[in-house]
Amino acid sequence: MIDMKQVTKVYTTGEVEFTALKNIDLDIQRGRYIGIVGPSGSGKSTLMNIIGCLDVPSSGEYSFEGRDVSKLSSNDLADIRNRKIGFVFQAFNLLPYATSFENVEVPLLFAGINGRQRRARVTEVLAQVGLADKAKNKPTELSGGEMQRVAIARALANEPDLILADEPTGNLDTKSGAEIVKIFDRLWRSGKTVMIITHDRNIASQTEQIIRLKDGLIDTNGNML
Repeated sequence: MIDMKQVTKVYTTGEVEFTALKNIDLDIQRGRYIGIVGPSGSGKSTLMNIIGCLDVPSSGEYSFEGRDVSKLSSNDLADIRNRKIGFVFQAFNLLPYATSFENVEVPLLFAGINGRQRRARVTEVLAQVGLADKAKNKPTELSGGEMQRVAIARALANEPDLILADEPTGNLDTKSGAEIVKIFDRLWRSGKTVMIITHDRNIASQTEQIIRLKDGLIDTNGNML
């Protein structure tokens, strides 16, 4: 599913260059459950952005499901992000004045799904994350854990092949965070490919493979649990 060869990412600000990723080689097969760990500034979020087609490498090759990302148009990349990849972020990124139903519906609207199918799919994924009774609630009426579950339902709306989660428990208490991790585990066991970026090694230890980043490099001192 994910094939990176010698991927490097360089950011330039004025005359200053910063290399966030250095010659990354990565091969992730479909159906894996991956934890990506490392200190702040290690390149975790940059790696996620490239994997998620939110950014492209400065050099090297990245193929997603056999397609060379560097050769895709911005519209093609947007289509991959909408249909193939579900994103979950630490800050939830919910529309504040929209209901849970409306927030989950957004990617389906962009995908051009008709109204009847949208309603059925939104109802299905809200039930999947245990929020069937919160469809009409707005984010201000939800707990942090509930908001993150709405975000997960939104990520699932278009039935993506890959779930990318960036510090998904970072704004949650321990109990709510544990509930979110259980959802990711269920998604993986149902056949989804799941990648979680986290500072929490307890969360990472529940995945089947840990990839450790340091100074933009993958720690090659054994990344398997």
